[in-house]
Amino acid sequence: MTLKSKNKKTTFKASKDPYAAREAAKYENPIPSRELILELIGTIGKPLSREEISGEFDLADEEQVEALRRRLRAMERDGQLMFNRRQKYFLVDGKDLIAGRILGHSDGFGFLRPDDGSPDLFLSPREMRSLMHNDRALVRVSGVDRKGRKEGTLVEVLERNTKQVVGRFFHERGVSYVVPENKNIAQDVLIPHTEIGAAEKGQIVVVDIIEQPSRSRQPIGKVVEILGRHLAPGMEIEMAVRSHELPYLWPDALLKEIESLSDQVPESAKANRVDLRALPLVTIDGEDARDFDDAVFVRKTKNGWKLWVAIADVSYYVQINSELDQEAKNRSTSVYFPEKVIPMLPEILSNGLCSLNPDVDRLCMVCELVINAEGTVLRSSFYEAVMRSHARLTYTEVAQILVEDNQALK
Repeated sequence: MTLKSKNKKTTFKASKDPYAAREAAKYENPIPSRELILELIGTIGKPLSREEISGEFDLADEEQVEALRRRLRAMERDGQLMFNRRQKYFLVDGKDLIAGRILGHSDGFGFLRPDDGSPDLFLSPREMRSLMHNDRALVRVSGVDRKGRKEGTLVEVLERNTKQVVGRFFHERGVSYVVPENKNIAQDVLIPHTEIGAAEKGQIVVVDIIEQPSRSRQPIGKVVEILGRHLAPGMEIEMAVRSHELPYLWPDALLKEIESLSDQVPESAKANRVDLRALPLVTIDGEDARDFDDAVFVRKTKNGWKLWVAIADVSYYVQINSELDQEAKNRSTSVYFPEKVIPMLPEILSNGLCSLNPDVDRLCMVCELVINAEGTVLRSSFYEAVMRSHARLTYTEVAQILVEDNQALK
């Protein structure tokens, strides 16, 4: 593949690279230098895909093609190149162009929050027509608005990050549209007649964006789920889950990975662990807690105290790079709503095998501490163990026990 620029054929070859000696000294199978790549794209005068760049340099070897991919990504990371949504690289003039994330406003205007941490740029409603909240874009500083804020003009949409919206469905004068629940999205989403499904006026629906907005057109969507009537019980939770794109469904690969698990710890998992099942460890949590992560027991000694602190050993079940591990990284944390929780791990783990429920065997990691009468830790040790919680206590119960003990001592 050879491209043309300004009516003349380019002749960029890796062998013509003025930095070829430097590249050869650093790499066994050298590729074009960053400088030559920048010169190529500048001469062509338009964005180029990785395949086009590779073709210009006659790179056919698989290792060289992969090395070029890594180099282009590094140049993107270092701010020498930008990668647009058409999967092409283009030059960045740092003096004029600023890349960042879009922050929408309900009144139609927005801001670009620059990747480099510099102050936000104001974007007028006109510039926001082609953008949606959370997109990434490249903007040119075009002036200062009436409030003294730097103002930007859209140059390129780099990433589209709003793929789905939740909102209220309307049908008026032959036109169907959804008003997004997320107030950062000012555009209504148009719904073609063929994409309405069974939605009825006033219902809360989930919409896939099938065409992103442009300067001359609002976003177009397709109804993919009907959540129910506006203000129905529990609707605010369902809307929050969808609006914030919280992952609430388990991938099929993960479900397949855990299908062999039961609510009992396998005997093989208990081997080579310290057996603490006879030790009266207890959990202490709030009254409404559903999972129990840690347990404690303390014993008075001649010169102080011995304290055992046990936490559920999640690592035994969640192996590195497993489907469970990947999904846990994706979710980051459990999300709690009134009467509902979206757990980080499936319930058989979060409320079962990795919860220190009373009167059942559980795998744990233990810190054992020797403490003197003044409260100084003298020694500590850490080990894998198997335990059996002797009671599920609450903060209220423990506080009451302490109060009663104190009164008994008076």
